[in-house]
Amino acid sequence: MDSTRFREHFRGLDDLVHLASCSQGAVSDRLDAELTEYRQTLVEHGAAWDRWMVKAQRARELFAAHIGAGVDDVAIVASASEGAYQVASTQAWSERPELVTTDMEFPSVAHVWLAQQPRGVEVRHVADRDWSVDCEDYAAQIGPGTGLVSVPLVSYRNGLRLPVAEVTRVAHEAGSRVFVDAYQGLGVEPVDVAQLDCDYLVCGTLKYLLGLPGLAFLYVRPGLVDAAPPTLTGWFGRVDPFGFDPRSIDHPAHARRFEVGTPSVPSSYAAVAGLEMLAQVDPADVAAHVRGLTGTLREELVAAGETVRSPADDLRRGPQIALYDEHPDRLDAYLREHRIAASPRGDVVRLSFHYYNNESDVSRALEAIRDYRANN
Repeated sequence: MDSTRFREHFRGLDDLVHLASCSQGAVSDRLDAELTEYRQTLVEHGAAWDRWMVKAQRARELFAAHIGAGVDDVAIVASASEGAYQVASTQAWSERPELVTTDMEFPSVAHVWLAQQPRGVEVRHVADRDWSVDCEDYAAQIGPGTGLVSVPLVSYRNGLRLPVAEVTRVAHEAGSRVFVDAYQGLGVEPVDVAQLDCDYLVCGTLKYLLGLPGLAFLYVRPGLVDAAPPTLTGWFGRVDPFGFDPRSIDHPAHARRFEVGTPSVPSSYAAVAGLEMLAQVDPADVAAHVRGLTGTLREELVAAGETVRSPADDLRRGPQIALYDEHPDRLDAYLREHRIAASPRGDVVRLSFHYYNNESDVSRALEAIRDYRANN
């Protein structure tokens, strides 16, 4: 599908300008259909676990294909936070007690890292310089005592694309493992885990993957050996989940050792809807389309005298534009009154784009912002 045909699957966009994919993706007709199918299984079959688990497995397969991974390299978890905790709980902190992260990290993951401090972990933060972070900034913090390096694919704060592959190379040269939070870009930013060469990658489904809350995936590099087995576990984290043995515990050698309990079934249906749609588009076309829209919006906002905290460089700018405002919640409320969905964070309003957005969305956003400035 090209962008025009893709947009046709989102009927709500006839009225709403959806620029809030960094918070929740727009609802497609395929998502409606999948949720209807789930409801029918409840009505017709009651406990349709055979159908539900097939759907969860289908979601896993689609996500693995989306990032160029093997199916057994992907664990289903409830959230990115849970995925981060599973990784932190299995590291050799006594041997390499340093964890390097960044101020550009989303707090949900950053707080998991900080919570490891009572275990003796020293958390080092790569500070941003004028809303940007470079590989050199990470390299200055990574040393022989660094056990884990956390680098987001795209920052939630301003859409900055971080140099993940370069940071991974530096970290691996120092003997450190690398964790990537891809939540703020995967779905519109092409990702191949073999090219990134990361050890772990986590992403939930409600944003650019066009699903719902309650489901996330954790990629684990095949062959990676844990210093300690996961302590947060459950029956889906067993070699044979249907063995139902309450007196023994085993962990698969593959990524599913990080799984816990029953995955969210409605979220699994929603994940299949979004991932199947994304499987029908060219990731390079999606990235180019989004880059063009964000570039136009940024250029027009700057020309109008606005303060924009997202990079001008196409190679450093992800799928959102962060517009500074003294009262971002007021601006956001005004935009919503005019049927424009955005997402305020801190002192910016984030305007984020997907393949379903087009130039008319940019024009409507610019017009609304211009009117807001004229009347406030």
